[in-house]
Amino acid sequence: MSEAVRNEAPAVSPVLEARHVAKDYFDGTRVLHVLRDVSIGVKAGEIISVVGASGVGKSTLLHLLGALDRPTSGEVAIKGRDVSSLTDRELAAVRASSVGFIFQFHHLLAEFSALENVIVPGLIMRHPMDQLQSQASALLESVGLGDRMAHRPAKLSGGEQQRVALARALINNPDVILADEPTGNLDVATAEVVIDLLWNNTRSKGKSLVIVTHEPDIAARADRCLRLRDGVLAPA
Repeated sequence: MSEAVRNEAPAVSPVLEARHVAKDYFDGTRVLHVLRDVSIGVKAGEIISVVGASGVGKSTLLHLLGALDRPTSGEVAIKGRDVSSLTDRELAAVRASSVGFIFQFHHLLAEFSALENVIVPGLIMRHPMDQLQSQASALLESVGLGDRMAHRPAKLSGGEQQRVALARALINNPDVILADEPTGNLDVATAEVVIDLLWNNTRSKGKSLVIVTHEPDIAARADRCLRLRDGVLAPA
């Protein structure tokens, strides 16, 4: 065996992968082919932005990548495991342990404090409460909300609520964060703060990030920018 072959680095499997994924919907009269043949591999620690016109299926793609929905055909693999055929209970366990979500509308629980909102995903994983409180406090400190932990969402600004959502997405130490227009409802200055925190937290913790955005400046910061058009992903 040659020296070059012996020293060749082994191939590293993507932490998240879609293989020839299609997604159809039936609107009562016809079949809508939202995604036709999407393939994407996300490496550990990689940041990928996805752009495209409104209604093209970007959110649908994130839902499939995060196992919130099932593809019509094709496969989605998380950490090398095909999740397309798992039971609902098995899918929930994979989501809770491996994927963190941040949405345009943060979906915080109104009756819970910031700290309690961050803790919730950890409770689903049955982590010890004292451990969760410590981790949630540290995460809220890292996003600049150390003095706002006891506040409920109604007492927080839009940017603060989205920072709580970021901390919540990280509480279970997921492998990948999926962010769907996380700055869509924020003013420019606040959006910059949230994006800086998102980038810094994912980079420093070695997480992968797939972010859907309409903002060219945000998309350009990613390691790769992909465009969804006519149901297919391609370099932007």
